[in-house]
Amino acid sequence: MRNLGLLTDYYELSMMQGYFYKDPETEAVFDMFFRRQPFGSGFTLFVGLDPLIDAITDLHFGSDEIEYLRSLNAFRPEFLEYLEGFSFRGDVYAQEEGRVVFPNEPLIRVQGKLIHAQLLESVILNFINFQSLIATKAARVAIAAQQRPVLEFGLRRAHGIDGAISAARAAYIGGVAATSNVLAGKEFNIPVSGTMAHSWVMSFDSELEAFRQYAQIYPENCILLVDTFDTIKSGIPNAIKVFKELKSEGRKNMGVRLDSGDLEYLSKAARKMFDEAGLSEVKIYASNELDEYVIDQIMKNGARIDAWGVGTKLITADGDPALSGVYKIAAKGTDEELRPTIKVSNNPEKITNPGVKNVYRFYGRDGMMLADLIYLRGEQDVLDRMIEKGESLRFNHPNIDYAHFSCSDYARTEKLLQPVIMNGKRSRRSRTLPDLQRFAQTQIAVLHPTYKRLLNPHVYKVSITDGLKALKNDLIEECCQD
Repeated sequence: MRNLGLLTDYYELSMMQGYFYKDPETEAVFDMFFRRQPFGSGFTLFVGLDPLIDAITDLHFGSDEIEYLRSLNAFRPEFLEYLEGFSFRGDVYAQEEGRVVFPNEPLIRVQGKLIHAQLLESVILNFINFQSLIATKAARVAIAAQQRPVLEFGLRRAHGIDGAISAARAAYIGGVAATSNVLAGKEFNIPVSGTMAHSWVMSFDSELEAFRQYAQIYPENCILLVDTFDTIKSGIPNAIKVFKELKSEGRKNMGVRLDSGDLEYLSKAARKMFDEAGLSEVKIYASNELDEYVIDQIMKNGARIDAWGVGTKLITADGDPALSGVYKIAAKGTDEELRPTIKVSNNPEKITNPGVKNVYRFYGRDGMMLADLIYLRGEQDVLDRMIEKGESLRFNHPNIDYAHFSCSDYARTEKLLQPVIMNGKRSRRSRTLPDLQRFAQTQIAVLHPTYKRLLNPHVYKVSITDGLKALKNDLIEECCQD
């Protein structure tokens, strides 16, 4: 793996040097969370954790990195010597990769020396913000496609090489069936897929010849691009001729791709032409600047499309350029006494939740997700006893004092933050991408349809306990008095 020691913002190293000289032994706890749902969505998929764990556990500064930092004339020799022996030795707790998550609840909790935990900020946000954004977009597209396969075709429009690779990984976890990106296929064992470009058709003297030559090379998986000249008058009729020839030879797996025009109309017309020609087995694929909204509308109008190729608007997360993930200190002190800290703002939604925390997810008797409750570590035993007895619990709005509700009709709970790195070592085994994709799908399945609407989804409740609310109010009052 490439050394990512310098994959950080300059100010992280500046602060580290300050901690090295002024505060080297202080312990700290940081939370990574995000503030708003991307795309106006009702949910987000938490993705990017497994490669992040590898990056954190391998984080170091080799001789090349040290020499570069020395050349900046900003770092003292003692600090650079410290970096030469650096490795992260703290603990990281995280939600399960592929889990459905919501704003303002901790996705990752880092605990260790302040000087260590500070360095992780940029790398955590880089891995999680981007991959969670792309996975969420992919999940929305997959939901709109109503179980039809979605193929990720975005390599040529991706934001650079790493953007293409990591986005392909995230999109697969989010629900796409395959990628056109061959390197991503090799790296992550994702199925690869693709057809032909218009240049193939145009390189022959006629469209029919182009189709026949392609069919000779790929007789068992012949997907023809039919819109180079005229889809209905030329492309589909020529495809019918070639598919009849293949069928007479006992060949299967035939299809066409529509890449322009009115996809709804063309798919219906093509389906009718194939069926009348005795080729009902032919599949119809569609591409061309698709996103969840276009697919949703076309599907609702009864389009006859069997699979979708989605490129630009998936790989670039069209509609929302970034997940609003942040990394904030929540406690500091010593192992024996970690004192809660809070960031106060004139914007109530930017006031952080202090202290060492975890999250319980509550499920109803129908198996569907009900609400999440953020609680302080010191409340664990009391909460466990109340949950075991099925007692009613008070869920408080994080920012509105008078807003709360009681939760009593729940069937089970899950504690969401679990250890993934302990004492700097990975404590959770890697999972395959198919496993992560299946887990993400089970998560989406237990999310009520009202949260999965593309427009105006219901807002899932993320609340705080009485203890966390009281601590938060006390710290806000102290800050205001100061």
